[in-house]
Amino acid sequence: MVKIQKGKFAALEKLSDMNGVIAALAIDQRGSLKKMIGAAKKTDATAEELVNFKKLVSQELTPYASSILLDPEFGLPAGRSRDENCGLITSYEKTGYDVNAPGRLPDLLPNWSVKRIKEEDSNAVKILVYYDKDDSEQINDVKKAFVERVGSECKAEDIPFFLEIVTYDEKKADKAEYARVKPEKVIEAVKVFSEKRYGVDVLKLEVPVDMSRVEGIGDNKPVYSAEQAKEYFRRVEEAAQVPYIWLSAGVSAELFQKTLIFAHEAGSKFNGVLCGRATWREGVAAYGEGGEQGAIEWLRSQGKKNIDELNAVLAKTATPWYEVYGGKGQITVD
Repeated sequence: MVKIQKGKFAALEKLSDMNGVIAALAIDQRGSLKKMIGAAKKTDATAEELVNFKKLVSQELTPYASSILLDPEFGLPAGRSRDENCGLITSYEKTGYDVNAPGRLPDLLPNWSVKRIKEEDSNAVKILVYYDKDDSEQINDVKKAFVERVGSECKAEDIPFFLEIVTYDEKKADKAEYARVKPEKVIEAVKVFSEKRYGVDVLKLEVPVDMSRVEGIGDNKPVYSAEQAKEYFRRVEEAAQVPYIWLSAGVSAELFQKTLIFAHEAGSKFNGVLCGRATWREGVAAYGEGGEQGAIEWLRSQGKKNIDELNAVLAKTATPWYEVYGGKGQITVD
């Protein structure tokens, strides 16, 4: 039997679809999204435009998503505009990291807390941590303490804690070179942050391989055979002791859907997705060129099509989050 706090259990149900799968939309990007809008407009984007685009995505697409990930800096109006049946996950970390300091150390938004996030009708808290198992023990210990701190805060407020892990290696700038070492970095990070001391309720993970470099799948020169790639997915499944969902990492909608099918065939019992740019990226161009009406037209047509197709793939490939614990019958709500 596994004990889950009452508030956390109710929130995880709210964040999932009727099948217990987390079919979440992500649009907590800040600086990068502002640059995308500016590039589409061919002039600097304003904070107001950033807020407005998030709001449009939320209004138009949350009727088809089980939850949405937003930031509290520019995403509050979007959160309030979401469909009533759609759960809300809120980012707690500052965007990016200090490029002048070693280790890509994380930091929290200074005027926010888990309590304040919960007061904004959020159903979960998310932080992103860049993690390299091969970094110095000193740097990784700072990150571990950081995650412990947020985990304790979420436990005190009885709200789910989503941890997003993005791996890296400062010494391997070449993408093909990094692709070779990425699997072990992802797997080790999953092992570490599955430990109970961190209080993580859901891991938000990048897939353990560069799918564009899998033989027979991607367009780039292969780094892994299909069987090697499947083995890495199986090892993530073995390492994860809590529910986990895949992030889209900016790949195309088509490649992300292929990835989910591949993961399922490999034996990954993942519990959903947090899909961002793969769903709405082209809508930025529509917004830049056609304003609010252009974005609405795109979101109602291609945007909806992207999310409907993703949901259809999830229905065939994803596993309910509570199956990690052997089913709801093995969970004690306390």
